[in-house]
Amino acid sequence: MKKRLLVTTGGGDCPGLNAVIRAIVKRAAQEDNWEVLGSIDAFNGILLDPMHLVELTEERVAGIHVKGGTIIGTTNRGGPFEWPVKNADGSWTLIDRSDDLMSRLRYQNIDAVINIGGDGSQRISQGLFEKGCPIIGVPKTIDNDLSKTDFTFGFQTAVDVATDAVDKLVTTAASHHRILVLEVMGRYAGWIALHAAIAGGAEVCLIPEIPYSIAKIMESLHNRIHHGSGFAIIVIAEGAKPLEGEMQYSESVEPGAMRIKLGGAGLRLSQELKDAGCSIDIRETILGHLQRGGRPCAFDRVLASQFGVKAFELVLQQKWGYMVSYKHPNIVSVPIIEAIRKYNLIELHSDLVQTARGLGINLGD
Repeated sequence: MKKRLLVTTGGGDCPGLNAVIRAIVKRAAQEDNWEVLGSIDAFNGILLDPMHLVELTEERVAGIHVKGGTIIGTTNRGGPFEWPVKNADGSWTLIDRSDDLMSRLRYQNIDAVINIGGDGSQRISQGLFEKGCPIIGVPKTIDNDLSKTDFTFGFQTAVDVATDAVDKLVTTAASHHRILVLEVMGRYAGWIALHAAIAGGAEVCLIPEIPYSIAKIMESLHNRIHHGSGFAIIVIAEGAKPLEGEMQYSESVEPGAMRIKLGGAGLRLSQELKDAGCSIDIRETILGHLQRGGRPCAFDRVLASQFGVKAFELVLQQKWGYMVSYKHPNIVSVPIIEAIRKYNLIELHSDLVQTARGLGINLGD
């Protein structure tokens, strides 16, 4: 009887997910005794009744590496450790169904699991590993905030999208002599914002790692507009916050969803600048989910394919509880627990930050 591998994609969608799925299936096809299944919408597929599982064959995954999203769906709601159950009074309760999940994996004769996802998904991976699940992690996040890997797939595509947005905003900012604020994703880490600001030539870049001073930004904008080109581009990560302030967010009431929903950092900054006396016309653009969608760039296709092949080879080695990792120029593996121990934040004295400062980009401090 063939061995069975279950593949899941969890959390936010991300360019390159399909390339990982394809690489896993194509590598598994080189072995005679493996079949690959996909759980629809992360672990929800195996927790639902009836289960939502699909066979992932070479025919099904042919050509999907060029497509965005994931053919087996994804979700950041629910999950084995926080499954939402509706009470008789209409309220919701989150329950732990991890033991039920383990039982269902045994019922389906699953010999191994590859869980593709970001920090939250890999915390689920670690929790299941500690329960005895034969699981391998694949890091996925456009924020690039998972530790123990140089890059995560999807990040470079998101940077390309954000940089293209900066390029387009420059022309309208110059034409109308405006300050244009571009809000990009980045909850705790400002990798997308900083890369896009450097690549696009922004004047100001605000990231979660460096709380900003409106006075410092106003000084920079004054010099730029009155003694320079007459316009300015500001790139701000959604998790950026002012000195002695907090991230701009709302609390979600959706059952099983992440409690904090970020959004509004750009609008808040715009109002703060106006309140500080900025007389130049300011407009805001929130890039939002455009950063997640569309075709992955070549770099992300290659990295995702490398991750997929390596993940299946870790399955063959029975290296459970490990996550594939990119350590230039090699694809290696690291314990999942090390990868989730802390966020991959931008170091304030890193070469990337020094490059930004050397280019004259104001980081708000």
